[in-house]
Amino acid sequence: MANIIKKIKRKHKKKKLQAERAKMEQSRQNRTPEDAYQERLSKHRSAVIRRAVMTVVAVAAVATLFFFYMEKRSYHNYKILSASEQEDVVATNYAEMSGKILRYSPDGASLVSDTMDTYWSTLYEMQNPVADVRDDRAVIADQDGTLLEMFDKDGETGSVTTSYNIIKARVSSSGMVAAILDGGDATWINFYGSDGTLIAENQTHLADPGYPLDVAVSDSGDIMMVAYQFVDGSETTSYVAFYNFGDVGQSEDDRIVSGYTYDGVVIPQIMYLDGNRSAAIRDDGFTLYKGSQIPKEVETIKVDKEIVSTFYDDNIIGLVFKNGDKDKPYTMRGYSTDGSLKFEKKFNIPYTTIKASGGNILLYNSSQISVMNSRGVEKYSGTVDGTISDFIKTGWNRYLLVLDNGVDVIKLS
Repeated sequence: MANIIKKIKRKHKKKKLQAERAKMEQSRQNRTPEDAYQERLSKHRSAVIRRAVMTVVAVAAVATLFFFYMEKRSYHNYKILSASEQEDVVATNYAEMSGKILRYSPDGASLVSDTMDTYWSTLYEMQNPVADVRDDRAVIADQDGTLLEMFDKDGETGSVTTSYNIIKARVSSSGMVAAILDGGDATWINFYGSDGTLIAENQTHLADPGYPLDVAVSDSGDIMMVAYQFVDGSETTSYVAFYNFGDVGQSEDDRIVSGYTYDGVVIPQIMYLDGNRSAAIRDDGFTLYKGSQIPKEVETIKVDKEIVSTFYDDNIIGLVFKNGDKDKPYTMRGYSTDGSLKFEKKFNIPYTTIKASGGNILLYNSSQISVMNSRGVEKYSGTVDGTISDFIKTGWNRYLLVLDNGVDVIKLS
């Protein structure tokens, strides 16, 4: 009986399928040429979309695998791609500038490739040149002198002889320059256009608002950020002020659109991370600010250990502490620019300099270099022949190694 029922069901299913096929055939026969064309076009579009989706998925998968491979890959040697033994490395300094190298000395400056081919050069006279670079803009200041030179990727854009000795100068990606000047009884903070035009000058005193320890300029050039320090009774106090030289700041006293006081805190370093985010490095951590016109404090990260080194770029803020461990005496913490912790690791590299450069973390002393990625993964660590004076990332797996006997461009291998 069960077999008979199964046969009936199969027969019914077969008839139903045949009826559907007959109906579809009848429908095809009744279609107009336009209907047939539209059906073929629809099938073609569906096939194209499927192929495109499959291609995107495949490319994404390959890119993901490549990313993880490069994240985990480590190197054990390096290859010298080019060497220049004619460089006056004692008097010359170097800085990365939009994938090229700004080379500067007391006699002048030039922009060169990593093979030392010159794009432009200019002459000046300084005693102690110090450079600040932001994207394809740079300012070179004669520290304790009075000369400021401004540059972009095409050469000199402006020059200023200041009334007082220069303590430090900072440049924005739009070419605006802020300089702290030593006026004796008072300190001046001057603000210049990329051509050297004086836009504003501000006289400060120890009593009000304090001594300026550092200055930074927003990418747009509208905002100048200043970190002051003063003594209130027996306590050291810091004050971070934001000056707006655009329309928003016109109605504010001294153009200060926001300011924050920190009792018992020293703020030796401040910086702009991008167009609307800035940071203040404190002796007990760091504070983040956000706002393109009226910056507001958004996050403070405090630590309970003495900070011995800091580093930063547009995507990371790094702090280094001593931890008392004999085998790995240093602890490094890397934070995202929203304040979240990216990584923490102990290490034992006896470094004298640490910096963020080209998306990597570089550590070095006179004879050793170490390269980490932005997540603290060590990519390379080793010794070099010669005495190291500087180490800079210039491109994809390309580094400038400044030695006592010349300049090498190297590739990790």
